Amino acid sequence: MNTNQKFVYLRKSKKMETIRIDILNPKAKALLKDLANLELIRIRKEKPTTDFFELLKKFRSKADKVPSLEEITLEVEAVRKARYEK
Repeated sequence: MNTNQKFVYLRKSKKMETIRIDILNPKAKALLKDLANLELIRIRKEKPTTDFFELLKKFRSKADKVPSLEEITLEVEAVRKARYEK
């Protein structure tokens, strides 16, 4: 086996898997931090999703076309004008 084959074999054997864990006990968090310090795992903060983003995704999936910046600006100005006329 030459070194190139060995390198390819090692590269194929590495597998990264992502899982989500709910920590129920602070001791478990300490254990995870220890594993991260040993460079066995990587801990990343998950970006929180909100209902707003889910609603936005739903609207965008049903939209025929994306509004232009000019159309958005006109709509915002119309809403502001109506709000301040009250």
